[in-house]
Amino acid sequence: MATQGKAIIFSAPSGSGKTTIVRHLLTKFPQLGFSISACTRDKRGRAEVHGKDYYFLSPEEFKAKIDADAFIEWEEVYEGNFYGTLKEEIQRIWDSGKHVIFDVDVKGGVNLKNYFGAHALAIFVKVPSLEVLKERLTDRGSESEESLSRRLYKAKFEMSFENKFDVTIVNDDRETSFQQAETLVGNFLNS
Repeated sequence: MATQGKAIIFSAPSGSGKTTIVRHLLTKFPQLGFSISACTRDKRGRAEVHGKDYYFLSPEEFKAKIDADAFIEWEEVYEGNFYGTLKEEIQRIWDSGKHVIFDVDVKGGVNLKNYFGAHALAIFVKVPSLEVLKERLTDRGSESEESLSRRLYKAKFEMSFENKFDVTIVNDDRETSFQQAETLVGNFLNS
């Protein structure tokens, strides 16, 4: 697949606020198209919609797409839960004349940066501390004690990948983070 546009990659440990920042940027930059990831996890309540938030696939469907080389990148993010970026999804966005913006896990972000190279801006989002992250995940109300513990353990590991990204936003204050993201993305799109 030949690169036809720019790619903006937002990655972070779960609960760091990357999705909120990406949603904000989509309201500010009409030239961006959101890359919808494929996954095998269950929907979180009725709020998530197939084809809008994720492409919800069965493990068998996901593995068939792996075998068909349909992904740019994919990972087993949590045991039994696969996530990936479909090549046809990126092509869909580029065919619409837009640049692509990603909201992906940390390993996925590193893989996408490696794939797109200089055509990508990779932004790592982090919170000021693991205590703040624990509070945010708890406030979601969607985590059991076991899943919370697993996510915090994984977050510690994911923080070690920060240096593989072009720039870091410390998401301490939402409005400040929005401004930083707007400046970074605006400069990259205009370069």
